[in-house]
Amino acid sequence: MESKYRVPAIERASIILNQIAKEPAKLRLIDLSKSLEINKSTMYSLLTTLESLGWIVKGKGDTYSLGPSLGALSAAYFRQFSILQSFYLEAYKSVNKIEENIQLGILDGKKVIYLAKEEGNSPVRLLTDPGMSFPAHASAIGKIQLLQYSFDQLKELYQDTELESVTPNTVTDLNVLSAQLETAKQQGYICETQEAVPGFFCVAAPIYNHENKIIAGVSFTMLESSWNEKQDAAREEITDIAGRLSKQAGYIN
Repeated sequence: MESKYRVPAIERASIILNQIAKEPAKLRLIDLSKSLEINKSTMYSLLTTLESLGWIVKGKGDTYSLGPSLGALSAAYFRQFSILQSFYLEAYKSVNKIEENIQLGILDGKKVIYLAKEEGNSPVRLLTDPGMSFPAHASAIGKIQLLQYSFDQLKELYQDTELESVTPNTVTDLNVLSAQLETAKQQGYICETQEAVPGFFCVAAPIYNHENKIIAGVSFTMLESSWNEKQDAAREEITDIAGRLSKQAGYIN
């Protein structure tokens, strides 16, 4: 949007609400004024207005929390939220940048179920279509969702099942898988090198919801020649679209 059409007061209100959301019942007027670099008189007017609208409430120690009006709006938003709809609205932008196929999937036990895909100009034909399932430990889009589990939870999940070797590169050692997931937690993405299909490389990132829970994953899939050329851009873009979808799902980082 062009800057001439933006309303500064609304932008400031948005910044204040986001700050309060990150630290509910901790910040006073003076704290918000200093951290957001908004003078006290202006901050007072903004907080008074937000409080009168029910968007924030003042509590013990004159600190602020989000108010009931935002709760009602939030509930209305999540009633209309659809991860599939959001994926299709965002996926084409990422495909246009990377020109490779992108997929959306959810974790179901030890498998990932593919929900949707957006195909790019790549001649690659994906073997997985919406509705199909695949071993989570052998795919980037599955592994990125397994990072929500501790090592003990992973052992419990796979206590009656060996990690199936889908290709010679598939990780079949739970300790190795756990180490990969720990790295993925730090990076915000995970790469998979010919573990699902020989000759194919993938990179995936997690989608979080308003409860800070992983609800899905997105991934790019491409041939080795494309991976060698595009891997940095693909990693950056997959984390970007995952962030956009997480934001739409209510996640606040």
